[in-house]
Amino acid sequence: MDIVTSRDGAVLAIEFNRPQKKNAFTSDMYLALAAALREGERDDSVRAIIFHGQPTVFTSGNDLEDFMKRPPQGTDSPVFRFLEAATEAAKPLIAAVNGPAVGIGTTLLLHCDLVYAGDDARFRLPFASLGLVPEFASSYLLPLVAGYQRAAELLLLGEAFDAQKAHAAGFVTAVVPAAQALDTAREAARKVAALPVKSVRLTKALLKDAHRAAVRNQLQVEGEHFREMLGEPAAREALAAFLEKRAPDFSKIR
Repeated sequence: MDIVTSRDGAVLAIEFNRPQKKNAFTSDMYLALAAALREGERDDSVRAIIFHGQPTVFTSGNDLEDFMKRPPQGTDSPVFRFLEAATEAAKPLIAAVNGPAVGIGTTLLLHCDLVYAGDDARFRLPFASLGLVPEFASSYLLPLVAGYQRAAELLLLGEAFDAQKAHAAGFVTAVVPAAQALDTAREAARKVAALPVKSVRLTKALLKDAHRAAVRNQLQVEGEHFREMLGEPAAREALAAFLEKRAPDFSKIR
């Protein structure tokens, strides 16, 4: 299975398990992620939720071949179901990041409450370079946590950056040795899960509620632009170039 769940007491772990494709997300994986997260939210015995990949990869983002065959068409699309589930989650979300965390592998972290990155983690927000726009309300949340200029650098240039830069940008809690990332996340999850449920939930709600309406609105606005941009020549060229393993040519595209 490409999405695997496991339990350790009151902690639910959701694992991205497609290492042969660097954990690239397909539509089916988004459906499974949304279902796992919703189930974790409904289960009163779950008090904290961890996202993680393998020791060498978190996720390389969307599987572009699958993405081109089944692009998101609206708010009922598999990817949007997962985005909504994550933004609405009331329980603490914790991430352990190793290796590549591309696209949604980075924007997901903006919705997590605690993020532990191995010193091997590498992040990238390649939307503009693909002829697209940011997603997962990252165009709102990243400037909020990182400041405008740093967010603009990461979103406009779309270049890879390391765990220390992610920590400086404010969406990584701590950088740890690569081999310790998942254990560190698990220990944090166990600590949170041992605390009084109501105080943890209310504290998270108080942290999130001031921005909830803006995040929901930005999800909608980004989604509309994203779907529109998918049909533009630049996006079609960028996605085709990726699949053909060549450099994109934007010289004749305005």
